[in-house]
Amino acid sequence: MNAPSITTSSARSPAVPTRFDLAAALKDSAKSALIAFGLSIPIVAYRTDQSGADLFLNPRWDMVAIFCAIVFGLRLAQHAFMASRAAREAVPSPTQATELVHAEPSAFQKASRFGIPFFLGVALAFPILIYLIQGGLNESRYWVDLGILILTYVMLGWGLNIVVGLAGLLDLGYVAFYAVGAYSYALLSTTFGLSFWICLPLAGILAAFWGIVLGFPVLRLRGDYLAIVTLAFGEIIRLVLINWVDLTNGGAGISSIPRATFFGIPFTAGEGGFADTFGLEFNGMHRMIFLYYLILALALLTNFVTMRLRKLPVGRAWEALREDEIACRSLGINTTNTKLTAFAIGAMFGGFAGSFFAVRQGFISPESFNFLESAIILAIVVMGGMGSQIGVAIAAIVLVGGPEVLRNLTFLQAVFGSGFDPNEYRLLLFGAGMVAMMVWRPRGLISERQPSVILKERKAISGSLVKEGHG
Repeated sequence: MNAPSITTSSARSPAVPTRFDLAAALKDSAKSALIAFGLSIPIVAYRTDQSGADLFLNPRWDMVAIFCAIVFGLRLAQHAFMASRAAREAVPSPTQATELVHAEPSAFQKASRFGIPFFLGVALAFPILIYLIQGGLNESRYWVDLGILILTYVMLGWGLNIVVGLAGLLDLGYVAFYAVGAYSYALLSTTFGLSFWICLPLAGILAAFWGIVLGFPVLRLRGDYLAIVTLAFGEIIRLVLINWVDLTNGGAGISSIPRATFFGIPFTAGEGGFADTFGLEFNGMHRMIFLYYLILALALLTNFVTMRLRKLPVGRAWEALREDEIACRSLGINTTNTKLTAFAIGAMFGGFAGSFFAVRQGFISPESFNFLESAIILAIVVMGGMGSQIGVAIAAIVLVGGPEVLRNLTFLQAVFGSGFDPNEYRLLLFGAGMVAMMVWRPRGLISERQPSVILKERKAISGSLVKEGHG
């Protein structure tokens, strides 16, 4: 929907907008609220409650009114913001013609020097901080488990960032490699009795193999066609897991998956366990904290390998392929090997994450690896900023941890009703967030990054020259 003109010009300077057209903005905001009202009727207006064999529809028009008011207010604020920005851009700065043009580090680059070590320190000390805040190990279980979930999606986002953010290959079936890693560990551990530390690299190798298998048929495909094939690949893997009952146990899944040990020391209460070995009182949270630091180490390994590969010839070939495949070929770069390495390495880290998922859950089934998981992982990469490592981490925290944090905000129940559960509106919030990103941050939360290779001196990269934004 095209927004109407929200600024008017005076007779003295017709080219410069000087006044905010409140009437036009109110009219357009009312239209947006009316559209929100129509969309809310089948989604929010009624809630189904079941009592025995009877199904009841309970109206929630008060919540619909609140949603429409929020849409109206946000649309009006958007018009005011766009008008003020247009007015600022129309009036040139008095120093614009005389200021020096040089490549100083941006505000993000200055903040990242301190922000990244700060966030890393918080991640390392997170279980300790939660223990001190909650006052006990058992009381901190929920937050530690949430941290494990967020770090799992951070690792998946960094793995997919190699394929989508660096190589520019749109992959909608990344969850297939996640499933391959999970089922590889589950089958190898339950059938052959192999430990987690042996199955972890094997799961990554098997996932990388399937990444190469996917890469060969799509070497000549781009854009939407590539997305369709990768989407089909993810669904094929899920259907194979459901129908190959003899191997995967079908829809019933695989249970009683062996747990990971601390380098051979199990987390049991008996003699020879972790608590007995180190002279501690037994607590089930020891295993959860170990899993937290395990997935943190795997995520940091993914980030380290990715950052190192970006500075190697293969990393620069990925970025050249992303910018222009024809120009990449004209430079003599083997695009076949470049695509296959991106698929294989990205799939390998997905396999590592899947292996960890299986050992954390102790039970896996095909329902855990549906298309929605691929969509969430891809949204994390796009929302964070294609090619930005720190942006992917921030997006994972927002998309995965956001609904959980909202669930603990009790004042929302006073606004929306006692039965309000933000988790029920996860996809609605997710869609609203993506729309907001398209309007205000089309290149992602972090749309700039430092160049992969620096020749003599650091220079800024114009946002018009690269797809992921200003560098």
